Amino acid sequence: MFSHVRNLLAGGLRAPRREVVRGALGAAVGIAACGLIARWLVEGRMSFSPLLAAPIGASAVLVFALPASPLAQPRAVIGGNMLAAFVGVACGLVVPDPLLAAALAVGAAIFAMSLLGCLHPPGGAMALGAALAASSSTPLGFDYPLVPVGLCSVLLVVAASVYGRLTGHAYPRRLEAAPSPHRTQDRPPTERFGYTRADLDQALAQYGDLLDVRLEDLDALFRKVELQAHRRLHAAIPCADIMSRDVIALPADQAADLALARLQAHELRTAPVVDARGRVLGLVRRAELLAGGARPVAGLADPVVHTVRPTAPIEALLPLLSSGATHEVLVTDEDGVLVGIVTQTDLLAVLYRAHVVEAVASAQAA
Repeated sequence: MFSHVRNLLAGGLRAPRREVVRGALGAAVGIAACGLIARWLVEGRMSFSPLLAAPIGASAVLVFALPASPLAQPRAVIGGNMLAAFVGVACGLVVPDPLLAAALAVGAAIFAMSLLGCLHPPGGAMALGAALAASSSTPLGFDYPLVPVGLCSVLLVVAASVYGRLTGHAYPRRLEAAPSPHRTQDRPPTERFGYTRADLDQALAQYGDLLDVRLEDLDALFRKVELQAHRRLHAAIPCADIMSRDVIALPADQAADLALARLQAHELRTAPVVDARGRVLGLVRRAELLAGGARPVAGLADPVVHTVRPTAPIEALLPLLSSGATHEVLVTDEDGVLVGIVTQTDLLAVLYRAHVVEAVASAQAA
């Protein structure tokens, strides 16, 4: 009994105050812009004033306050509103009883919007209002789904897009998959382990209810949760604890052929280049040294290097070393002097060790 009452009194969606202000201000500006532009476009040609269908206000709640919702995307706003208005007018003209026409219009609109992939909650109100108006003494015609409904829906989407750009919230919602660093069809390394899309589909099927969120957004959110959890677990491990300290570094003035021989002797493919004070100037690879002859390595080094401080947590290395962008990160002090290096192998070893420790601890706790 008490649990049912608690569920009924449970709070709804809460947004940060900044987002509340942004959404409210955007909705007010968007509705005003729609009304003014619509009136300017069709001045004197329509009897509606101020050329705004009431459910457009509900659409504004979605596009300005919940711009990431699938129900707020342009296809849903424009297609859903116009389709619902058309269904409502048709039911109002065909069914004599206003109550029956309204009920049939709402049900048919929801069915049609869902079937065509443009489900939009304000469409229910749009269909109901259109059905009642079409069955009144001054019936609506089939121009109503175009003007004002279609026109205002388009103007609202345009206003939301402009407002989103100005306030740093992309609308329509865009979610681009992270590209493979090698331009192949493989997913990024950070997305190959853990749950799969099939796991997500199965969990949603077991959940049962339809969620107001796109699968792509849900997947992106879960990936961020995984990364945040990983950061929490490994933030206490600094790079100084796992870095190699005895680094084979090449003096800037060393000849390329001598540097190549040194790399071959230590079975290395790359090495950092440092000046007389030990400050990092870049990285040089065997390929550059092979063609360098007697030239100093300073002129062959790639100046683009990734560096971190010894106190940086190892989680800061994950985006670099797991993406394929680089195979090593140099550890330097505040003056840029080389003090160590962390390779992909170093990071893999510590992550494996941490995984083993956590697994053993979990098994002992169980």
